[in-house]
Amino acid sequence: MIRRTAAVLTALLIAGCGAGSAVYDYGQVTEGAKGRTVKVEIGKGQRFSLEVDDNPSVGDSWELVELPDPKVASYISKEREAKSDQPGASGASRFVFNAKSPGTTTIKLFDCWRCPRDRVPVDEQSKQNSGEAVFQVTVE
Repeated sequence: MIRRTAAVLTALLIAGCGAGSAVYDYGQVTEGAKGRTVKVEIGKGQRFSLEVDDNPSVGDSWELVELPDPKVASYISKEREAKSDQPGASGASRFVFNAKSPGTTTIKLFDCWRCPRDRVPVDEQSKQNSGEAVFQVTVE
């Protein structure tokens, strides 16, 4: 019985929480871009999303560089929304968080353009088109 309960709880955690789960409440959405630093102010307990334009069909591959200070913000998931249903459509990646306690943290997103699995640019073109979007998040 305990083993079955543990398996059910594990399945629920995997299905409903963390990266890859479908999130429909993005909260306050703030747009960023490669080479820019954007300030975000959010109230304690609110949900917020950091958004960057992307198009995986041309090589974009946005990832969270590292988790933010867990006392200030907690990471929920990465979501992607295409602008149309057409194959190869551009869109946006949204990184969704919850504001926890008052404070400031830096969140960096990295687009490794046309990179292999190790996420290191392989040539000059890949290096030139890769870059970071930086968000200075202040929870009030």
